[in-house]
Amino acid sequence: MCGRFTQIQSRDDYLEFLLEEAGRDIPYDPEPIGRYNVAPGTKVLLLNNRDDSLHLDPVVWSYAPGWWDKAPLINARVETAATSRMFKSLWNHGRAIVFADGWYEWKKEGDQKQPYYIYRKDKKPLFFAAIGKQPFDMGDEAEGFLVVTAAADKGLVDIHDRRPLVFAPEAALEWMDPETTGAQASELAHEAAVPADEFTWHPVTRAVGNVKNQSTDLIRNIDH
Repeated sequence: MCGRFTQIQSRDDYLEFLLEEAGRDIPYDPEPIGRYNVAPGTKVLLLNNRDDSLHLDPVVWSYAPGWWDKAPLINARVETAATSRMFKSLWNHGRAIVFADGWYEWKKEGDQKQPYYIYRKDKKPLFFAAIGKQPFDMGDEAEGFLVVTAAADKGLVDIHDRRPLVFAPEAALEWMDPETTGAQASELAHEAAVPADEFTWHPVTRAVGNVKNQSTDLIRNIDH
């Protein structure tokens, strides 16, 4: 699963890595976002392609349509999202990207759960696959977005059995493209995700469990 992540750099830093001049229609903003503990239920900058241009919109990280009588969802499984009653329309018409630097997972160690911070070995930005209710600029508080997750493999399984679906820049742009069909998006999800061996991780303070905590200390390697 993905229940917490970081969005630390400026949006221009993420856009620069995504594609040269990709943000030319997005207002310039060099200020770091500086979120070290992004939690469900909060608004998150979501990159999406509409009207043939890229847009960044603050969208609530959760999804609960009117007929849903349970707690809001925050993740959608890549294995079933494209065909499920709940997510099929979002998969076909509401694909987006979430900027991130890394994410947190908790592993049971003894009688406690130890949080770990997971990120790319080269420390490049991450582009999480997301789906949600278009249009994203309407700011729907109930039907926001979900992070798409996949089965963890290789060493990542040691931390958690699920992980966010992470794309490299070219695949991220194709994922958002309205011309990309749902079937093509499924192919991307299964063939173009950043592989597990490009990630590393380290243990971090349990203070990350409190959503009010926001500081660089949250991602510090406590083994050091």
